[in-house]
Amino acid sequence: MTAAPKHSTQGVPARLFVAFELGWSKIKIASTSDPLQKPRIQEIATRNMEALLAELAKAKKRFGLAADAEVVSCYEACRDGFWLHRWLTTQGVKNLVVDPGSLKVNRRRKRAKTDRIDARLPLDNLLDHEGGKKHVWSVVHVPTLEQEDRRQLHREMETLLGERTEHVNRLKSLLATLGLQLVKVDGTFEAWLGVQRVLESGAAIPAEYRKRMLREYRRWQLANEQVVALEAEQKRRVASSKVKEMEKVRKLMKLKGIGVKSAWLFGWEFFGWRTFQNRRQVGSLAGLTPTPSQSGDISKELGLNKAGNRWIRSMIVEIAWGWLHWQPQSKLSLWFRSHFGASTGRSRKKGIVALARKLLIALWRWVEFDVKPEGAVEVDWEAKVKGKGKAKVQAA
Repeated sequence: MTAAPKHSTQGVPARLFVAFELGWSKIKIASTSDPLQKPRIQEIATRNMEALLAELAKAKKRFGLAADAEVVSCYEACRDGFWLHRWLTTQGVKNLVVDPGSLKVNRRRKRAKTDRIDARLPLDNLLDHEGGKKHVWSVVHVPTLEQEDRRQLHREMETLLGERTEHVNRLKSLLATLGLQLVKVDGTFEAWLGVQRVLESGAAIPAEYRKRMLREYRRWQLANEQVVALEAEQKRRVASSKVKEMEKVRKLMKLKGIGVKSAWLFGWEFFGWRTFQNRRQVGSLAGLTPTPSQSGDISKELGLNKAGNRWIRSMIVEIAWGWLHWQPQSKLSLWFRSHFGASTGRSRKKGIVALARKLLIALWRWVEFDVKPEGAVEVDWEAKVKGKGKAKVQAA
């Protein structure tokens, strides 16, 4: 087999197009320099960067490209995150991280799926994208390592809060099998457990039950201690950090109804490192955009696409409920009451999601353009950090 001739289109130097299929132990690499060429597909060990560079050099030689030919690559966003993207960038490679849900696939009920096929698919899409086709896929906005580092505190806290809840629910379930009801878990749980009696006989809680519940309680204690420590660290940083992005967190806290936790999440997960061009992008990144379905005379709404940031989506819905209480005279609250005030059940929940989207856009305008939500009340953000009663209300 002879090497493929050098390829260039309309005077543009030939380039090497590469797609990576990332696995825990192996990386499948598909490469080509022209859509009409059969791709070269090779496999290397994950995190073996010398082997990766060697494979790129071999691929250039295979397709008759110069050693310094430009390399354009892509891979699907996955558990490995963005370390490979950053490394490729330092090597002069133009890399794209794409949303795997945006790739067009065969719609047959059953379709073949292998690592080889999974490497070919993004390579074909990469060739279309670089060839000028629009709407081929969705490219992920990659944060810097520093920006990712700043998102770890609140993500760890959310994980710990979930674990703490799991321990409480497990204790409640164990006690329920004995006919006992747990009201709350705190520092008095062990003493409380010692005086409880099984409902069916009035006897003390059996030994193995007691041992298991005490072990579960200690796990709850550990999770709770870490949550308290992270909350204290969060407040300390809000009060003293000189990082410019922290100003957005403090600005959000000036609005009544938005506390340290939610402002921190919005700041570091959303507004602190992303640049939005319009309100559609804001709603889309939070997964709060509708999903219409039309075919002939049939037209229906499939609900939210939920393709955005799940941390932000859950928090803004929670804040929307609180907004009705803390900002009752704001334009957004008045809008909700005029449209959904008399609604109940599912209709009211749909209304709160609509309010959440409007509120998120309003917060973006407040943070980026200093346009305060109409009718919203401002408070002293420092009082929220110190936790000294109600924050002092400022003139709207």
